Amino acid sequence: MDTMIITVGRQLGSGGRAIGKLIADKLGYAFYDKEILNMAAKESGFSEKFFEQNDENRGFMRSLFHMHMPHLSDDNFYDNRFSPAGLFKFQSDAITHAASDGGCVFVGRCADYILRDHANLVNIFISAPVSWRVEHVMKRHDCSYQEAIKIIDKAESARASYYNYYTGKRWGDSASYDLCIDSSILGIEETAEFICNFVHKVQSTEMKFNGNVNGNG
Repeated sequence: MDTMIITVGRQLGSGGRAIGKLIADKLGYAFYDKEILNMAAKESGFSEKFFEQNDENRGFMRSLFHMHMPHLSDDNFYDNRFSPAGLFKFQSDAITHAASDGGCVFVGRCADYILRDHANLVNIFISAPVSWRVEHVMKRHDCSYQEAIKIIDKAESARASYYNYYTGKRWGDSASYDLCIDSSILGIEETAEFICNFVHKVQSTEMKFNGNVNGNG
């Protein structure tokens, strides 16, 4: 059975990363979240720290000259690769390369758009009510309710701006995904299990369709 490529978009605090990792573990797939930043850094010659500071954030040029120069290789500073589009290209190439190795799960970073022409692609978006997400962010950051709200608003504004700019679509719009699911209903573990079952259904449907096309149905 052909392996699938799964992308996971997520609201902050919805447990999207944890769910993505569980899906990868259950299916025996490779998992990519911040690992993509390391791959892009190796390809580009920029340090991984530079990619981390600008992760899913289109407005990084505003803070560029506040960074210490050792974060960049000397021969890269005036290179035309040093631009938002250039960095996005490095990251896109890393995602495309990783997907070529077989079954894997990508979290965020416009992977659904970058791999839009890839066969066997399943795009997921994970959401949850604000109250549920705030509770998770408060625990993770050991902060107050109001601080958690600010963290969520800032992060999601950056993610949406980044995604909308590079894809021409709207972050979180159900039309961009094969499955949108509220993780608060089933919880982290059961949501991951539900998505795995969905992926298996998609696999079997595609195999049946391909069989019919080839005259085997």
